[in-house]
Amino acid sequence: MIFKEYKNLNLPEITNEILSYWNENDIFLRSMDQTKNSKPYVFFEGPPSANGLPGIHHVLARTIKDIFLRYKTMKGFYVKRKAGWDTHGLPVELGVESSLGITKEDIGRKITVEEYNSECKKAVMKYTDVWNNLTMKMGYWLDVNNPYVTYNTKYMESVWWLIKQIYDKGLMYKGYTIQPYSPKAGTAISSHELNQPGTYQDVTDTSVTAQFKLFSKNLPSFLETDIDIFLLAWTTTPWTLPSNTALTVGPKIIYARVRSFNQYTGEMGDFILADDLIQKQFSGNYYKVDSIDEIIHYQFDPKQIPYFKINKFHGKEIENLKYEQLLDYAKPSHGAEDAFRVILGDFVTTVDGTGIVHTAPTFGADDAVVAKAANPPIPPLLVSDEKGDLVPLVDLQGKFRPEMKELAGKYVKNEYYLEQNKPERSVDVEIAIKLKKENKAFRVEKYKHSYPNCWRTDKPILYYPVDSWFIKASTVREKMSSLNKDINWKPKSTGEGRFEKWLENVNDWNLSRSRFWGIPLPIWISEDGKEKKCIGSIEELIFEINRSVDKGFMKSNLFNDFEVNNFTDKNYSKVDLHKHMVDDIVLVSKSGKKMFRESDIIDVWFDSGSMPYAQWHYPFENKELIENSLFFPADFIAEGVDQTRGWFYTLHAISSMVFDSVAYKNVVSNGLVLDKNGQKMSKRLGNAVDPFKTINDFGADATRWYMISNSNPWDNLKFDINGIEEVKRKFFGTLYNTYSFFSLYANIDGFDNSENEIDFSKRPELDRWIISKLNSLIIEVDKYYKDFEPTKAARAISNFVINNLSNWYVRLNRRRFWKGEYGEDKISAFQTLFSVLIDISKMSSPISPFFTDKLYIDLTKKAYLNNKKISIHLESFPVADLQKINRRLEEKINYAQNISSLVLSLRAKQKIKVRQPLNKIIIPVNNDKEKSIINSISNELKAEVNVKNIEFMIGESDLLIKSIKPNFKKLGPKYGKQMKEISKIVNLLDNKEIMKFEKTKKIDLIIDKKTITFELDDFEISSKDIEGLIVANDGKVTVALDVNITQELHLEGIAREFVSKIQSLRKEIELDVTDRIYFSYFSDVQVKEAIDKNLEYIKRETLTQRIEFKDDLKEFIELNINNSIIKINITKV
Repeated sequence: MIFKEYKNLNLPEITNEILSYWNENDIFLRSMDQTKNSKPYVFFEGPPSANGLPGIHHVLARTIKDIFLRYKTMKGFYVKRKAGWDTHGLPVELGVESSLGITKEDIGRKITVEEYNSECKKAVMKYTDVWNNLTMKMGYWLDVNNPYVTYNTKYMESVWWLIKQIYDKGLMYKGYTIQPYSPKAGTAISSHELNQPGTYQDVTDTSVTAQFKLFSKNLPSFLETDIDIFLLAWTTTPWTLPSNTALTVGPKIIYARVRSFNQYTGEMGDFILADDLIQKQFSGNYYKVDSIDEIIHYQFDPKQIPYFKINKFHGKEIENLKYEQLLDYAKPSHGAEDAFRVILGDFVTTVDGTGIVHTAPTFGADDAVVAKAANPPIPPLLVSDEKGDLVPLVDLQGKFRPEMKELAGKYVKNEYYLEQNKPERSVDVEIAIKLKKENKAFRVEKYKHSYPNCWRTDKPILYYPVDSWFIKASTVREKMSSLNKDINWKPKSTGEGRFEKWLENVNDWNLSRSRFWGIPLPIWISEDGKEKKCIGSIEELIFEINRSVDKGFMKSNLFNDFEVNNFTDKNYSKVDLHKHMVDDIVLVSKSGKKMFRESDIIDVWFDSGSMPYAQWHYPFENKELIENSLFFPADFIAEGVDQTRGWFYTLHAISSMVFDSVAYKNVVSNGLVLDKNGQKMSKRLGNAVDPFKTINDFGADATRWYMISNSNPWDNLKFDINGIEEVKRKFFGTLYNTYSFFSLYANIDGFDNSENEIDFSKRPELDRWIISKLNSLIIEVDKYYKDFEPTKAARAISNFVINNLSNWYVRLNRRRFWKGEYGEDKISAFQTLFSVLIDISKMSSPISPFFTDKLYIDLTKKAYLNNKKISIHLESFPVADLQKINRRLEEKINYAQNISSLVLSLRAKQKIKVRQPLNKIIIPVNNDKEKSIINSISNELKAEVNVKNIEFMIGESDLLIKSIKPNFKKLGPKYGKQMKEISKIVNLLDNKEIMKFEKTKKIDLIIDKKTITFELDDFEISSKDIEGLIVANDGKVTVALDVNITQELHLEGIAREFVSKIQSLRKEIELDVTDRIYFSYFSDVQVKEAIDKNLEYIKRETLTQRIEFKDDLKEFIELNINNSIIKINITKV
């Protein structure tokens, strides 16, 4: 046996078999070795964190990467695939805190920073084996034995070097600013982290429109009155109201003074708000009156409250008016005399609220800016803590400080509590109730809005004043934006839209994190804050420590054992640059003062954004890889769309600032993997898919092919297990069956591809056609892979295999493989199918690495083939032979396929089996050329659709009787009385005009002497078949099928069904395809007549030598044909 034969298709078994084969033969290493002297194709692996388990979405992301790396390897490039692990950051720390039962505040008290970091280091690689196992099982070729690891000293040293480059360029500064802060994580976060997908969530909060009472002294004349005047300001964060120190109005906005009553207390007052928002605030139980007398004589009823507008003025006119502090728990420690006044701000709008903005500079970035710009500046509400430091009224855990009395110790957001400790009332509700009682709340209601959550803890963030180190990303906006134009984004909309807009408005990058497990910020500062030093290498650090030792600030150099310029791993294991080691290092300033390290670690996104250089320990080692562009920039990267403002951004930002270069040339931004209903997958919802079970059940090939062929990588994938089953059946089942067909008959005839190749010009037309289609496919698929369009590649291959190779070439050529002598015609068929299967395997292998390798090995192991390899993954990508592409031949066969498809659809519509012969099809043609084309393929066409004759007619208008009438539901309301004339005119349209209208989808009609253009859906078009014929049209081809079945045709149909049953029986009793038989049978009169009239056909098709009719069969098998029972006994000759 030359070609291995199989009983069934088992993709999981093939996956395991080929995995073993790869390992035994070092196929991955061989694929790298054979191209090591070729041009590199640079790929960056985005580092996952191994303290969490992989999901099905990781299979999609890694499949996308693997496809293009395999493809480029086949194109002759050297593709290094270095794995990586992201080992620092919040996910690790929060996991360790949870497992140890501690909080951030316990670190340094209940557990030392060194012990804590040691636990983090253990935890971070917890699931490494699981990740590597998935990588292996899904066929993602990655060098997992030599990964870059972000906690390694070499990696960290490179990161320090990058920070120093940015620092030396004057692109870093320290600032006390309002930043997004995560109390549950205990650290500030950067703006790109805040913009990760899913961080903004719809929440329903308590909103308050508060009443701020103006001091009556020194009011302008247009506000003079004997009753209290209140400024109305709306907020969705009532917990910030105790920190209010200003109210901001728009200088050009028109405001109004309205007299009315507080709906909760019934007290009368004058209320100031934007004129455009009166109706919004005075709605519901409020109603407008035309006279102030109606206010004066009004008896309070909370269900019906009048209001009267007194006068209007511009915001500029009330600047610097002072008001009473709303909630006087504490005063600003400095500048309190300048607080609690009206200031101006151009950002104020009248879209919602009151047109007056509650301003708390402590908790809002915009608030802080406008407060600082005021003259004199508005102070933030900061108080002195136990150490004398100025702090907000909310501590770093998100709790109110002691100054807040009855609210002290309470979280400002209920989400910060453990579920069992969550109070019934939030502090927002408590503050709202207090304001209601004190006549300080004009309106309290629930409000649904979008609020940001921490991307790691999924808990609300606060905007909080923090001391942080920043990178001046805003100063390199133009450079980053300009470089982005050189990047090929897939899809373009992500790069030109989402990413470009982000770059155009990018904020400075908050690099500081108040955490423990991460790369320490390598900046030391003198105690007076005047002198700073940024360290960029271990060598530099050792030099500075020695200076400190000489000065007497340190007793010894803790890195004394380290040998500078010795880059062995053993030497670098002597140094740990983590926080617990470097925090104790005291350096010396230029003026001889002590310098202490800034206590923060850096944003973990800087870690991963540094990988192009840090993975090679650049610039300390491997300089040529970066500086000679051998491994920088990347030719290709791919990760999820959520990395647009994550890893994609940090890679781009660092390379732009340090190297004035892009970090990557091509990027595929893949979408989300959702469940089949479009819902986000989660364990909580019970709709998460286990990637290991999926691969074990269906095999990696079907899983990969389904994910890639189902939707474009950048679109969200609605993952459905049934879809994998369908891919397995339709694509892999078809390819498997095609190979099985080939191997069966090739083995029977002893074909091993050793014969001289049949000259292409001498091959039959169908051979030349499939070879032409194959070469056209090679060009098409090559282009799709090159353009990062794997979905188009998969679909093109699948369409070729199912519709061209199996449903057309093999079906129409069956007899050539199993009939006749082993001569030139049969050899041509074998050679053609053999070469097509090999090239299909090669083209498919980037997406389906296991099945195609198995197919390739089975095809080539014992057959003759020039330059054959031991694995398809050591092969080159097929090169199209342009001389063998015949477009006219392809179009001709395509024409036949279209006709065939239409006829088969008509059969299905009438529920007439393909085995039932029919008399004829009628095809309208426009000229003799079209008729000639069909005639040249008539035999194949008649065999495929099982008709006896093909007839032609000029034009197609007589095949269908069309009628048209107006769509009264759509046109009636618009044209009214004109409908009668419209009906009359369209009734005059003939078949040709109606069919033309159907094609153009537009028609001009003259109605009341005016030309009006109508659309296709303005009318209802119906068609009637001519009796005995049914008609189909695909826009280009029209076919009529004669569905009249004569007695003779009916009997032949029974005979064909009988043949099919006999062939199935042959398989069941395990006869070889060459075994000859004879059989006896008993049936009713009709079946007997069918067999008698088609005796030679049945004998020929079933390899039967003798057929006997017997009415006394003792041993038999029963067959059912069209509800007729046939008893049959088969004997092998």
